[in-house]
Amino acid sequence: MDPTWRRWPALRGGFLAVLAAALFGISTPLVQRAGEGVGPFTTAALLYAGAALLGAVMRRHAGREAKVRRADLPRLLAMAAFGAVLGPVALAWGLQHTSGTSASLMLALEALFTAVLARWLYHEAMDRRVWTAMLLLLAGGVLLVVDRGAAGRAQLLGLLAVLLATAAWGVDNALSRGVAERDPAQVVLVKASLGAPAALLLAFAWQESLPGGLQVAALLAIGATGYGLSLRLYLLAQRAFGAARTGSVFAFAPFIGAAVAIALGERAASWGMAAGGLLMLAGVVVHLYERHEHEHAHDPLEHEHAHRHDDGHHAHTHDPMPEGEHSHGHVHAPVRHSHPHVPDAHHTHRH
Repeated sequence: MDPTWRRWPALRGGFLAVLAAALFGISTPLVQRAGEGVGPFTTAALLYAGAALLGAVMRRHAGREAKVRRADLPRLLAMAAFGAVLGPVALAWGLQHTSGTSASLMLALEALFTAVLARWLYHEAMDRRVWTAMLLLLAGGVLLVVDRGAAGRAQLLGLLAVLLATAAWGVDNALSRGVAERDPAQVVLVKASLGAPAALLLAFAWQESLPGGLQVAALLAIGATGYGLSLRLYLLAQRAFGAARTGSVFAFAPFIGAAVAIALGERAASWGMAAGGLLMLAGVVVHLYERHEHEHAHDPLEHEHAHRHDDGHHAHTHDPMPEGEHSHGHVHAPVRHSHPHVPDAHHTHRH
């Protein structure tokens, strides 16, 4: 393992979260353009159909990642309901009633929902640096949203729909922490395969019209990258440094989406937007250089996930010893030690 990742474990998770944020952020104004005139349920169905195709293509062969289990199905059903139906439907409707810039900026509040739920459900440690990063990101997002909201009240319903989407995705993010150790491509495939047909059935029930071939292809492509690949990277980031931190860094996505919307022709730039973007950037930087270290104890633990033998936590033996990441059920003996760490699968102790 690269010594840099060992010394600064938040860097790897932060890097993956930033990549996920970039893909999702870019997708928001693109969905607004490609989905013009398309019903919200149809848009959601096509986006997650694209994500399902991506998940099928990117699945790793057996032995490299832990497979999704039958016991994960209730969690995945809930993830599909919130993340693959309610979230994208609310966003698609909101995008039809507000600007791409405003919608992108409102999505910053997703981090708040994710962090609160991660703290509540998983007791993730959030020290002064993490709270500082959260406040910077939240302040930046609020400043951006207020700046756009001050332009007029006609877009209020659209913004409220996008806010509903952020709450739905916050629940989805918290739920996904429980399957972050599973094969992320398989998680994407199962979640999208559950969500896309459900959204399509609702589209038929609401008698939404079918879009043209170019719109279908565009929404499938956006779904594959902005929802499928982005979710895969998001899950890997959660695996690396927890739900709250991933959600917080992911809050940079709105700024990326707003920048893309402006590049595509929206004339919404302002000093408030610039100030909000700088606050969000500062929050991301604070997160990336988090360094949390103290003596801690590991209780006996048996689980399965992708792992390496040079990370200081997997000392069991093989004959022969596999190279790189591999997955199988394994047991951790109790140990007490001190090193930099983040709230991953092996560091769930309380503070």
